[in-house]
Amino acid sequence: MDPELIEKLVQEMADFTPEMSQIEGVPLLKGICDIWDTIYNFQARDGDIVVVSYPKSGTTWMQEILDLIVQDGDVEKSLRAPCFVKVPFLEMGHTSLAVANSMPSPRVLKTHLPVPVMPPSFWEKDIKIIYVARNPKDCMVSYYYFYKMDQTLADPDPWDNFFSMFLDGDVTWGSWFDHVLGWWKAKDKHKVLYVFYEDMIEDSRREIQKVMRFLGKDFSEDIIQKILLQTSFKSLKDNPMVNFSALPETVLDQSVSSFMRKGTVGDWKNHFLESQNIVFDEEYEKKMAGSGLVFRNEL
Repeated sequence: MDPELIEKLVQEMADFTPEMSQIEGVPLLKGICDIWDTIYNFQARDGDIVVVSYPKSGTTWMQEILDLIVQDGDVEKSLRAPCFVKVPFLEMGHTSLAVANSMPSPRVLKTHLPVPVMPPSFWEKDIKIIYVARNPKDCMVSYYYFYKMDQTLADPDPWDNFFSMFLDGDVTWGSWFDHVLGWWKAKDKHKVLYVFYEDMIEDSRREIQKVMRFLGKDFSEDIIQKILLQTSFKSLKDNPMVNFSALPETVLDQSVSSFMRKGTVGDWKNHFLESQNIVFDEEYEKKMAGSGLVFRNEL
């Protein structure tokens, strides 16, 4: 992989600042809003595979699974480049979009965009979307630590402050509730496989096989074992192509918190006050009532 390209991608990430703006009511970094026309006019292609999620829901985990499936389980090929190069992130900047445009099909792409602001070409082409959803309490805790280590985001402290920001949808990429519900409804009209982070933790093999079937793949037990081993939490955390150690501290300061932090279900119990849990549950019931969408906050 061209080191100059990686350097350019890293520089574009470093150029983002904590300043926020909005696109159709969705809060996003101003740097993303400044190139919105380019993002919105991005052209999907037939055969694209897109991993979509609210931030800190298992996106990187799933994109590694998808890359390995597309590479037929070839671990060496999966190590060809950092994850943000081989699976371009649509909102990362002009260079990331250019990388996506230069890739041969089938491409694996990544986005955190909610349904209302997805580029129109994604609804027009024959693509497959894998949406990863994580329970909101663990998602909030993980996002809090990400906000702390990501130097392009505003300081979230104290925890009480971030708790309110998340609950109000006043974080980049907006409301968790709007995001998961929008994509839950989208699966009825489009080729969307809705996968739960908690299910992936509970039985990775089952969920990987579900994704394989969705993509029309049928692998031998040997290849499935390779994918399972390569995408275990320990393997991902130790893999320099995945753990974002390629990024300088000026972008992601992993002395504050590891990008791959815990990879568990239920860590929210170590952070939520009893009063916060009551407030959150009330808001959850109000927003999710009648949706048919059920999350597990513990296993």
